[in-house]
Amino acid sequence: MKKPLILVLNSGSSSIKFQLFDMSAETVLARGLIERIGLDIATIHFQVGDETYKQAEEIWSHEGAIDVILRLLTDGKKPPLSRKEALAGIGHRVVHGGEAFQAPVLIDDEVIRVIYEHIDLAPLHNPANLKGIEATRAQFGNWVPMVAVFDTAFHQTMGEEAYLYAIPYTLYRRHKVRRYGFHGTSHHYVWEELIRLAGDAWRSRKVVSLHLGNGASACAIQAGKVVETSMGMTPLEGLVMGTRSGDIDPAVLPYVMAKEDLSIAEVQAMLNKHSGLLGLSEKTSDMREILAFMFEGDEGADRAFRVFMHRLKKYVGAYAATMGGIDALILTGGIGEHAAPVREALLAGLSFLGFDLDRRANVEKKDGFRRITSDTSRAHAFVIPTDEERFIARETYRLLKAEGLL
Repeated sequence: MKKPLILVLNSGSSSIKFQLFDMSAETVLARGLIERIGLDIATIHFQVGDETYKQAEEIWSHEGAIDVILRLLTDGKKPPLSRKEALAGIGHRVVHGGEAFQAPVLIDDEVIRVIYEHIDLAPLHNPANLKGIEATRAQFGNWVPMVAVFDTAFHQTMGEEAYLYAIPYTLYRRHKVRRYGFHGTSHHYVWEELIRLAGDAWRSRKVVSLHLGNGASACAIQAGKVVETSMGMTPLEGLVMGTRSGDIDPAVLPYVMAKEDLSIAEVQAMLNKHSGLLGLSEKTSDMREILAFMFEGDEGADRAFRVFMHRLKKYVGAYAATMGGIDALILTGGIGEHAAPVREALLAGLSFLGFDLDRRANVEKKDGFRRITSDTSRAHAFVIPTDEERFIARETYRLLKAEGLL
């Protein structure tokens, strides 16, 4: 029987992240990142065990990058991969699957065609994801099974009342204008980790997952089904983020365009790259720096923090109302995992829902899964580190086993 070695690829327009997993023990054998593909000299980061390498060379295409990845994995005295044929499968991150994909799928010509059809919904991401898929297929042909794992899939259990916008229904009928949600691999992973580490009883509970990083989203999960999520047709909607505005009155846009003489492209850049914590603080998009500036008495940082927290508490409260209660809160992502002041301020504002913060557990310098509420708390909050690559490897492994390919 072939050893269950799964290669996970996350392809950007000029980069590819990769990790090699041995799924018999779910261990990472190697990981790396290739940047600046097609942009003069590419930068290669590669780690095997405790050894880290960095080098630069010309890589002009994603096909060339896949060649380099396979060379890195199979070279050396004790390579993590004996030969490329030893791979049991390859998992690809794909951002947008629309309504077509509600779970991971084996990649074939028809799947690729449908992903192409969804480029309009994710013009910055799906073309890059497809580059990685096509480059890998060119290298491997059909003799290594490949799986697409979609950021949007986990959210496809939402009902119409949650995913429809109150605009003419014909726009949904013709163009599929609706809420899709993103960060699905992260929300799904930490929900599964909650059950694995805190017990199977949590499977049927009402949970709000908060992925808080430079991008941020909330997800309401009831008995394993997503009933609401904060990101919408694009990742711009919802919470305040590092450089994204989150929710905004649509009438603001034509007003600002007229006042500032801005084009559509300029407004999109404003909302996606110059808003959020950066726009409010007028200094930084990094929550660590926001907290440091606040400590120094900076008004802009304080303003950004208060708006961020207000939006966050509003969403958790709304999701508790949607589900008719809340049993658990999951905090993940860079801010969720490491910003104790954010967690403390959030739970202080949610005490009416039954959260009783354990301050010592909250500030403890400890990585990994932990509960940060007291033993007597009616609702519990957990810090659970996310690992989207591991989730993609798991989903790829599960599907290949179900299809009899392992």
